[in-house]
Amino acid sequence: MTLFVAGLPYDLDDAELEEIFEKCGPVISAKVSIDRETGKSRGFGFVKMKNAQDGKDAIELLNDITLGRNKKPLVVKEAEERGPGGGGGGYRR
Repeated sequence: MTLFVAGLPYDLDDAELEEIFEKCGPVISAKVSIDRETGKSRGFGFVKMKNAQDGKDAIELLNDITLGRNKKPLVVKEAEERGPGGGGGGYRR
């Protein structure tokens, strides 16, 4: 099960994200989304859990908590499948 996680502190890295979710079960991967232009966190990421029950447990346990000095609560939910095709590139003159 792949989870979408929003409201992450901007200084959180992939390893720390994985560590948080490992409390709920085995994590296959954890990736904080990074802005291509600035190289900084975009405040959200994705965590792939080994099985669906662990993913559901993570949603139950971690949704709405706050991390560190972050004032925003986490939003943890099942990631939505992406449709075919990529995001369109903007037209530049």
